[in-house]
Amino acid sequence: MASDLLSISKSGAQVARIALDVTAQNISNAASEGYVRRSVSLAEVASSGGGMRVGDVSLSGVRLDGIVRNADVFRQAEVRRTGSDAARADAEVAGLENIQTAVEGANVFPAIVKFEGALQQLAADPTNSSLRTAVVEEARTMTRSFNIASQGLDSAGDGLRFEATDGVKQVNLLSQELARVNLRLARAADASSDQSALLDQRDSLLQSLSGYTDITTTIAADQTVEVRLGGATGPQLVTGGSASAFAMTTAADGTLSFSVNGTAVAPSAGSLAGKAQALVKLADVRSRIDAVASSLIGAANAAQATGVALDGSPGQPMFSGTGAGDIALVLADGAGLATAPAGAGANSRNPANLDALRNGLDSADPSGAMDAAIFDISSTVAGRTVSRDALTAIADNSRIALQTQAGVDLDQEAVNLMRYQQAFQASGRVMQVASDIFASLLAIR
Repeated sequence: MASDLLSISKSGAQVARIALDVTAQNISNAASEGYVRRSVSLAEVASSGGGMRVGDVSLSGVRLDGIVRNADVFRQAEVRRTGSDAARADAEVAGLENIQTAVEGANVFPAIVKFEGALQQLAADPTNSSLRTAVVEEARTMTRSFNIASQGLDSAGDGLRFEATDGVKQVNLLSQELARVNLRLARAADASSDQSALLDQRDSLLQSLSGYTDITTTIAADQTVEVRLGGATGPQLVTGGSASAFAMTTAADGTLSFSVNGTAVAPSAGSLAGKAQALVKLADVRSRIDAVASSLIGAANAAQATGVALDGSPGQPMFSGTGAGDIALVLADGAGLATAPAGAGANSRNPANLDALRNGLDSADPSGAMDAAIFDISSTVAGRTVSRDALTAIADNSRIALQTQAGVDLDQEAVNLMRYQQAFQASGRVMQVASDIFASLLAIR
C-alpha cells in the first residue's frame, strides 16, 4: 500500500511540476504576438490485475496526456479571412487617396475654367494685347497643371508598384519559411511542447501571409499545412516542404498581374489585391485626364488652323502633345491667337474664329469632363473608405474573439499557479504519509 502511495504521489508531483511550467510559460508570453495559451491535459493511470485480483482495475496515479493549444481552427481562419479583406480595403483606399491628391492638388479644373474665362474676356476686345497675353498665360498655367497631374499619377503608381514588389518578396519569404516549418512539424512528436511552438509559428506565418494575399489552407493529420492562392482550386503556394515562386508582372498601362510558378492567379484579398485595384483605377483616371487634354488640344489647334493671327498670318497650333503628360503651349505670344477668320486682314476685330474656338471647347467640354473625373475619384474614395471602416471593424471583432479564447488571462493563470502548487504540495504530503506508514510497518514486532 505504501509503495502504491509513493507511486501515485510521484506521478502527481511530476504532473503538477509540468503544469506549473506550462502556467509559467503562459504568464511569461502573455504579451507575445501570436502566442496561443497552453493548458495541460491529464489522464488517470489505471492498472489491472494483481495477486488474487485478476480483472480488477486499480487507479495508480495521474499522467500527462498532452499539452493543448487553446486555438480554434475556425476562428483562426476567420481572423485570416477578415484581416485579409481589411488589408485589401486599406491598401486600396491608401492608393486611391494618393490618386485623388495627385489630381486635385494639380488644380487642373480651375486652370481650365480660368483659360475658358480668359477667352471669354478676349471676345469683348479681340485686339487687346493685355487680354491676349492673359489667354496665353492661362493656357501655359493649364498645360503645367496637366503635366503636374500626370507626374503626380506617375508618382502614385510608382509608389504602389514599389510596395507591391516588396509585398511579393515578403510572400515568397513567408512561404519558404512556412515550408521549413512544415518539415519540422512532420518530425515533431504529437502534443509536445516543440510541436506547440511550431504550431504557433505556423499560425503566425499564415496570419502574416494573409495580410498580403488571400489564402486557402488545408491542415494535414501531422499538422503541416497546404496553402493555395485564389481559392480552394487555385495553384499551390506551399505544399509539404516545398514553396512555389510567386511573381508579379506589370502591364503597359501600369496595372499588375500575379502568378504562381507561371500559373496566373488573381488575389481577391490582401494588400496586394488592394494595390492592384488602386492601379486599375489609376489607369482609368489617367485615361480620362489624357482624353480631356487631347480633346482640348484638338479643339484649340483645329480652331487655330481656320483663322488668322493678329498680323493676318495663318493661325498656328496653340498646343503640342497628345495627353496630359506632354501637353505644352507652343504659341510664342498672344499675337499668335487666331481670333479672326481666314482672309481677314491684320488687326481685325472680327471675333468669328475666336467664337469658333469657344464653341469647339464647349463641344469638347474639358472642364465638365475634368469635373466628372474629379467627382468620380472623390466618390470612389468616399465609398471605399466606408467599406474599409466596416471591414476593419469586422476584422477587429474576429481578432478579439480569437484572443478571448487563445489569449492568456493572467487572473486565470494566477489561479492555476495556486492550484498546481497545492497539488504539488499535496503529492509531497502523500509521500510523507506513505513514508510514515512504511516506517510504522517496519516497527511492528
